[in-house]
Amino acid sequence: MITTTSDFIHGKKVMETLGIVRGSSIRAVHLGHDIAAKFRNMIGGEITDYTKMMAESREQAMDRMEQQAKELGGNAVITVRFSTSSMMQGAAEFLVYGTAVIVEDE
Repeated sequence: MITTTSDFIHGKKVMETLGIVRGSSIRAVHLGHDIAAKFRNMIGGEITDYTKMMAESREQAMDRMEQQAKELGGNAVITVRFSTSSMMQGAAEFLVYGTAVIVEDE
């Protein structure tokens, strides 16, 4: 599965547009990790537990979007976009969406 944030794929021609596909993942951190993150916020530096949580969420959302594209018969997703939002204290949603297409070599 080819995925790209651009509207085209070099060397490929879009043969058919199948529609919008998306994937999302909502994650919450453990209370102990949240306390550590608040402390890290006070002294500065990377909050590694949140970094790991968002990376895992991004991968899961991408997998879900690609699976939806495959179910439509696509072999690529173009114009991919990412979005995050806070769902509640300590929980965030990671959303990825794009356009499922069928591409062939030019």
